[in-house]
Amino acid sequence: MRWRGRRGSGNIEDRRGMRRTRAGGVGVVGMLAVLAVGYFFGIDITPIVQGLDQGQPQQQQDAPLSEADQEYGEFVSVVLADTEEVWGAILPDQAGIDYADPTLVLFSGAVQSACGGASAAMGPFYCPGDRKVYLDTDFFDLMAQRMGAGGDFAAAYVIAHEIGHHVQNLTGVLGQVNSMRSRASQSDSNALSVLTELQADCYAGIWARQAQERFGTLEEGDLAEAMGAAEAVGDDVIQANAGRTPMPDSFTHGSAEQRQTWLMRGFRSGEMAQCDSFKEAGL
Repeated sequence: MRWRGRRGSGNIEDRRGMRRTRAGGVGVVGMLAVLAVGYFFGIDITPIVQGLDQGQPQQQQDAPLSEADQEYGEFVSVVLADTEEVWGAILPDQAGIDYADPTLVLFSGAVQSACGGASAAMGPFYCPGDRKVYLDTDFFDLMAQRMGAGGDFAAAYVIAHEIGHHVQNLTGVLGQVNSMRSRASQSDSNALSVLTELQADCYAGIWARQAQERFGTLEEGDLAEAMGAAEAVGDDVIQANAGRTPMPDSFTHGSAEQRQTWLMRGFRSGEMAQCDSFKEAGL
């Protein structure tokens, strides 16, 4: 992926200087908040993350950023700037809505948001309450080392997916889905969550297409990286890797095949109208 030497976004809030010690975990109440946030807004990776501590709240201490941390920060800033430029043009043109830039919060270990407390174990997430994306960049290392989904463009897909949720928030989709889920059964609520995630994947595909057309971002193998990441975060793959039998009724983000299909649907079409997973499901 070609990203170096290009404009970075000013909408970054870097909280990574406050590290967590090993003297405890996020607590039972905090973990419940993490699950509530992660299952709807983030990428649920708890089945493949071991050793989550449920002791007393951790203490914070200042820690300098490593060279790798600094490079991740630069990378995220460039990708975020690209999404700002892409959606700043597409959303007014295709949806008649002005794009409002979100803030991306970089954190380490755990974080507080308007949606509650969250652990890095839940992966990146978007909070509509404060219009912020939350990301622990250690997730990119986990993708590479434990999920078989490394690479710059795989990481960029994850960011673009969360920005897709921000687009959904601006269009009113997230509010509508929340309202519908509050009245739905558990299985129907899960199905609505899947449709929400698939649309965000499709929007990530639109971003990928535009990133190539506008900035010449893609290099050979980049789309394969994104497809690999979409597969790795499929509910069936995550459940299978945790030694469980995949249970479609429990899916909240979609199968690997669904996520890959909707990502490429956005990439090939470049049209928001082609990303209406709800309409396709008959809603």
